[in-house]
Amino acid sequence: MKKITILAVTLTIAHLSFSQPAGEKLDLLVTAYAKQYHFNGSVLVAKNGTILLNKGYGYRNAGEKVLNNEQTIFQLGSITKQFTSAIILKLQEEKKLSVQDKLSKYFPDYPKGDSISIEQLLLHISGIYSYTNDKNFMTSEVTKPANREKMMALFKDKPLDFSPGTGWNYSNSGYALLGYIIENVTKKPYEQAVHNYIFNPLQMTHSGFDFVHLKSKEKAKGYFKLNDKDTAAAPVVDSSVSYSAGAIYSTTGDLYKWHQALENYTILSKAQQDKAYTPVKNNYGYGWGIDSIEGKRRVGHGGGIHGFTTNIARVPEDDICIVLLSNASDGSLQDITKSIFAILYNKEYEVPKERIAIKVPEETLKQYEGEYEIRPELRVIISIKDGELLASPTGQSPDILYAEKEDFFFVKTEDIQVEFKRNEKKEIDRFILYQGGAKITCKKIARGD
Repeated sequence: MKKITILAVTLTIAHLSFSQPAGEKLDLLVTAYAKQYHFNGSVLVAKNGTILLNKGYGYRNAGEKVLNNEQTIFQLGSITKQFTSAIILKLQEEKKLSVQDKLSKYFPDYPKGDSISIEQLLLHISGIYSYTNDKNFMTSEVTKPANREKMMALFKDKPLDFSPGTGWNYSNSGYALLGYIIENVTKKPYEQAVHNYIFNPLQMTHSGFDFVHLKSKEKAKGYFKLNDKDTAAAPVVDSSVSYSAGAIYSTTGDLYKWHQALENYTILSKAQQDKAYTPVKNNYGYGWGIDSIEGKRRVGHGGGIHGFTTNIARVPEDDICIVLLSNASDGSLQDITKSIFAILYNKEYEVPKERIAIKVPEETLKQYEGEYEIRPELRVIISIKDGELLASPTGQSPDILYAEKEDFFFVKTEDIQVEFKRNEKKEIDRFILYQGGAKITCKKIARGD
């Protein structure tokens, strides 16, 4: 329960004919996720220069009932990092900097800056504290414009997580510093450098940075939650806060232009890309996560920012590009991506199948009430309100649990199920939490009132 989103969806092996066109399979797959509120956004899938799917699902603006389509503009979050790394590589090519330069070259008074290199910032091995770990700031300050001094004050004087180069820790602060270095070197704002080196040459005309003030009718509204029961709009993170770690907004089509440019070595050479795609620690390169599929290199990156989750995945050798941009999804993007790859490589894959809820008398529901422990710092209160069973994780809003059968419940908005278990006296003494492929036993530590 990340939000112990106790939710719903069963996966069953799809028996779709391999002769069925790939585009139809892809659409059926994403439509199934969308119907279960596990995807709300736009998707592009391309292989060998052919776009197989480019379509919107769900609402761009739920309040106004405006639907997503292939023109919808989304905040990208950390997909931004691959653009930041590309600018660094371009500046190195122009001999305006070196990835071996020390941080102290650009910020002489930065603590231990003489032991931290640009390359370590790119690879998340600098040890610099990530400002996004500051819960107070992330809760109350991210919507407010912030200058360089304010942002650096969040992490500059924090102790390093480890000695530079000895560990790995995802650091948005490190990528913010890369943006400031780009500004120092180019003598231009970071966003202008990205426009000059990438967006303008590739005619990525629907991409930019200041999402707060974007006036386009194609702009998506971000949601923390969007389903048939509940809608919770998200505040917009200011671009001066997410900056070179996560401020870019874009469309599926513009990101496909980026993919094509990488395939054609228009912006970055093969040697530069090979360097960017070389993992050092934790399967991470220069702004890209690196994996393999069918014996071929797979590269990609996810993104998450208030109201938006995103993913781009590519297999350069096969000219495959998958882009998932969401303004209301749960944590299903990786599952969808995995199934899309299975379709593209003619493997078995899974589609979500709707669970059917049954009515359970309130007297029966009372036996499930109580407090359960997932881990010492995370507990769940199971209670009844208005005839419905609720699960309330520590510090989070409740979710409704729907009964599928005796002792087995699910939530309708995420892939989470709860199976209550009984002792030898037939009393409920625990439940099994099924989420994200995990199976966790949660002991009952207190009875309900």
